[in-house]
Amino acid sequence: MNSPSQYLSHPKLDPALDLILERVIDIPPELVWRAWTDPAMITQWFTPVPWKTIACEIDLRPGGAFKTEMQSPEGQSFPNVGCYLEIIENKKLVWTSAIGPGFRPLVSAPSPAMTAIILLEPHGTGTKYTAIALHKDEQDRKAHEAMGFHEGWGKALDQLVAAMKRI
Repeated sequence: MNSPSQYLSHPKLDPALDLILERVIDIPPELVWRAWTDPAMITQWFTPVPWKTIACEIDLRPGGAFKTEMQSPEGQSFPNVGCYLEIIENKKLVWTSAIGPGFRPLVSAPSPAMTAIILLEPHGTGTKYTAIALHKDEQDRKAHEAMGFHEGWGKALDQLVAAMKRI
């Protein structure tokens, strides 16, 4: 079996700066890919309940936009914009919140800004799923972790699996 590192085109991961969620899930990589690249699917699973993703725009190409709008349980809206950096169909998806579409610097990047990497590897009839969040410094990593990275991204992954099993 291949390791996630074979797909990484950046320096070695650093536990002081990076957060990682790994899990084997029982849907094939092609369905996980669809869940991550179809805006209609993103709105079904991307934000852990009771939050909602109420809008999504995807321009799936390096430099293309990855935009979502999340809504809190109280109805407050949180728009997010990012830029795709690398795309390998059914294997790897990389985007960042630090720059916008067309690789343009954002006037004000969100805090904590991150680069996200989703790695998909066949595992029997399912997928070895690896989500990595890269941060500029330890303070941003700690802030993201305190926001609930592992719980939130884990719950969102459970919702992704459930959504894809319904189709």
